[in-house]
Amino acid sequence: MTEFSSYSYMLLLVMLGLSAGSCYGSGTFGLDIHHRYSDPVKKILALDELPVKGSPEYYSAMVHRDKIIKGRRLATANDQTPVTFLDGNETYRLDTLGFLHYANVSVGTPAMSFMVALDTGSDLFWLPCDCSSCVQGLKTSDGQEIDFNIYSPNTSSTSSNVLCSSDKCEQAKRCPSSQSDCPYQVLYLSNGTSSTGYLVDDVLHLVTDHSDKTKAVEANITFGCGQVQTGSFLNGAAPNGLFGLGMDNISVPSILAKEKVTSNSFSMCFGSDGVGRITFGDKGTSDQGETPFNLRQTHPTYNVSVTQISVGGNANDLEFGAIFDSGTSFTYLNDPAYTLISESFNKLAIEKRYASGSDDFPFEYCYELSANQTSFKYPVVNLTMKGGANYFVNDPIVVISMKGGDVYCLGVVKSDNVNIIGQNFMTGYRIVFDREKMVLGWKESDCYDIEASNTLPVKPPTAIPPATAVDPQATSGNGNTSHASGAAPPMANQSPHLRTLTYALATALIPFLALI
Repeated sequence: MTEFSSYSYMLLLVMLGLSAGSCYGSGTFGLDIHHRYSDPVKKILALDELPVKGSPEYYSAMVHRDKIIKGRRLATANDQTPVTFLDGNETYRLDTLGFLHYANVSVGTPAMSFMVALDTGSDLFWLPCDCSSCVQGLKTSDGQEIDFNIYSPNTSSTSSNVLCSSDKCEQAKRCPSSQSDCPYQVLYLSNGTSSTGYLVDDVLHLVTDHSDKTKAVEANITFGCGQVQTGSFLNGAAPNGLFGLGMDNISVPSILAKEKVTSNSFSMCFGSDGVGRITFGDKGTSDQGETPFNLRQTHPTYNVSVTQISVGGNANDLEFGAIFDSGTSFTYLNDPAYTLISESFNKLAIEKRYASGSDDFPFEYCYELSANQTSFKYPVVNLTMKGGANYFVNDPIVVISMKGGDVYCLGVVKSDNVNIIGQNFMTGYRIVFDREKMVLGWKESDCYDIEASNTLPVKPPTAIPPATAVDPQATSGNGNTSHASGAAPPMANQSPHLRTLTYALATALIPFLALI
């Protein structure tokens, strides 16, 4: 695995403390998400050790990270009160920390803050705990030392070990006796990436979110005391813990719902500029698109069924299951879905196909742009979900900077195991993970004005007229589309300059799909 610059650690710690929680509507608590490759990040930090953004190496690194680890509004009830994390409700996505979303959470008594990665592909919340091999902190570019907190049950008066006799202990078979500490081991489909330790109970510190006053809320949670971390957890991804958002009973949303802190649902919004939001308890709105989850008895995931793929207005029936994973940069598909979407796209692409000449080039279907080209058209990609709801893909394209000129690529990678709908296919939507109704919901949103976006119907993107050039300044922050009702156009228009500067910075995430 490639090691990444530590400079962005400093930024993350600074930014996590910049703002307090924001509340949206009755009974909601939300978290802002900012991308690690965003312009504010680049302005603050020197990222000399990173691949040049938009370069083939840049995207190869992201796809490599995806493949290495790939494997595995508060709709309140009764008198529930909106709550937010004690240390603030903002979260951030920074490139050099493994392409993940991060939040600052406080655990234990006295409260200690941890910078944890957020992931819908994993269930267990774990923290580095009483470990000498864990990442202890970082050194900034000016030589300043910044330490990470390491959790220890012995220093928290509210901590207690989960015993093997507890119904929370899923690996009781590994226990020498019923009074032993309950062990856990989470293995990820990667080259030796894992977290191992034992389970503990403690408190997650939250606060009510009122305009006139706040009140402390302590949510009882179970999480992993991670004594040994291996693989990418030691060189870039989740260095200070992982916050599981999966469907299993041990996940944080499940525990918060069981403790009646929130309803059993949450949403994540993915803005076209990399700024987003996560909202616990969000059950969406009545006019959102929805499709049921495909549940399995062991290790349930946010898996849904796609029944049709449309490329350039040409629809093909094909049913397959895919996991909506917020921790994955791009979309990964097996055959026959991969071949169908990519070859259909290739038939309609106007520009000459790019021949990379390298097995390390991250995408298979790319097209050359001339040095003076200011815009291009590409086939619109849409999905139909089980139940008939349309899912219009706003951002399927990646622009890569080359020596001889830019190329644009279909941001889909061929998978050899699971199908994953990655972050690039979720851009422009608020995705609702409703575990009470057992449905996935989606609604267009800019992720800034959540209330305003709630009033908008789900609509397909409308292409800019071919004769109109895209002005990067005018469209920055709004993606490449305007929105109107009606059928999606066969081709969408885009400025390669805009895509290189904004979209390319908004897609660096890493998947965590746990085996155990």
